[in-house]
Amino acid sequence: MIDPPVDCGRCPRLVALREQVRAAFPHYHAAPVRAFGPATARLLVVGLAPALHGANASGRPFSGDGSGALIYRALHAHGFANQPVSTGPGDGLVLQDCRITNVVKCLPPQNKPVAAEVNACNPFLASELATARVVLALSVVAHKAIVRALGARQRAFVFAHGREHGLGGSRVLLDSYHCSRYNLNTKRLTEAMFADIFARARACIERSTLP
Repeated sequence: MIDPPVDCGRCPRLVALREQVRAAFPHYHAAPVRAFGPATARLLVVGLAPALHGANASGRPFSGDGSGALIYRALHAHGFANQPVSTGPGDGLVLQDCRITNVVKCLPPQNKPVAAEVNACNPFLASELATARVVLALSVVAHKAIVRALGARQRAFVFAHGREHGLGGSRVLLDSYHCSRYNLNTKRLTEAMFADIFARARACIERSTLP
């Protein structure tokens, strides 16, 4: 698997923001956020990008913000984590058969990466996909980045919440709305809906291991 260097300079806009954040919050991670979890995990969860006071601060995907609170509860409830809370490195959290990454490794302005930044990080995402049996895309942006990383045609894989896409060899791409505060507040995504996605992921994994 390929990780970005701590001083990655592929995206000038993100580098500039990173330097601003380091000046304003010297104790923050404020660097590319690498994937978290075992490299051999059968479930790969793919988010969008680090949040300012979440992964950008803690250095761990989905750790320290509202989205992370929801995702780690779901992971714990379905046997993918040893505890339901993630604050960052050193908190005792261990992922079990699950790995979490983001489409874009650095904090983007207004949490909105542009296409060039998504594409610049795509080789890192592609390197994460090799061992996963189930790839869970959190958002249409994540879904499209995964399809691109797989070298597949976008028209053959249309995003829809809860949709399963066969990738061949019992591998599955599973779609979900992002667990953002906006989606939760507007009820586009509920905690029950999100829990169901992880139940589906667990079922897909178990199905993929059948002879």
